[in-house]
Amino acid sequence: MQKTLKSDIIFTGIGLHGGRDVTLKVRPAAAETGIWFMRTDILDGDEFISANWQFAVHTALCTRLVNEDGNGVSTVEHVMAALAGCGINNAILELNSPEVPVMDGSALEFVRGFLSTGLIEQSKPVHALEVLKTVEVKENGAYAALVPFSGIEMEFEIDFPDAAIGQQSKSLNLANGSFVHELCDSRTFCRNSDVALMWSNGLALGGTFNNAVVVDGAKVLSPGGMRYADEPVRHKMLDAMGDLALAGGPIIGRYLGRRAGHTITNKLLRKLFSQPESFRVIDCDPEMSQRLPGAGLVQKDTYIFE
Repeated sequence: MQKTLKSDIIFTGIGLHGGRDVTLKVRPAAAETGIWFMRTDILDGDEFISANWQFAVHTALCTRLVNEDGNGVSTVEHVMAALAGCGINNAILELNSPEVPVMDGSALEFVRGFLSTGLIEQSKPVHALEVLKTVEVKENGAYAALVPFSGIEMEFEIDFPDAAIGQQSKSLNLANGSFVHELCDSRTFCRNSDVALMWSNGLALGGTFNNAVVVDGAKVLSPGGMRYADEPVRHKMLDAMGDLALAGGPIIGRYLGRRAGHTITNKLLRKLFSQPESFRVIDCDPEMSQRLPGAGLVQKDTYIFE
């Protein structure tokens, strides 16, 4: 069945790219509501922004959603991944700034907050998209695809010149809390050689060594180094989880990503929805529901990160 939060929860922090202070309140919502962002600082026009692939626009290094009035919210991918990974189908996300707080650069604090607050089941079944035919996008050496599969699985490959990252790959079945146990604490990362360029373009203004993994050749400059030897590819999977959540429900199928980023994943969703024969919408029965990412999660599932 669909799920929402038992009560409100508040997160505070700064935006990764804009560097502005932000308060994010995540509120419960009725069944069939879906996920919506609400800009409480908007005085003119529609303050509500649907967490839907149709409203995603191309931006560098993050996913941004913009409604028909031109009001938007940026860097939604981590909190969207946390919602999807915890199996939360309905929520209103109120924020007083144009960007979601970066927290520690991962989805961990969002997951902790959601599971600590607790979830409640609602009266409607989860609506999922079942992939029936392979859909793929290739662009500038990057590749993303959705392939028919009986569950929810993800496979990702990356290749960076810095020896601290290099070539990495990981495959993961996302059923029964795998996102929480293996991906949610993996942080965003960048190459030190790219920092000055990002700053000059008005990006990463809120980035620090404490909310991003910064590498320089074979060195990891952030204190404590990597949380996992393959933390970068895990974070890419986290990002893809959040971007795919803009489909409006779980995608029953296998996602393949090779050097893929936010833009190509959104193009993949656009191609999927442009080909109605490639998918169908199903109501998850009890057996399928037990294979969804948030099935069976409880607060103690985050204790491993203490």
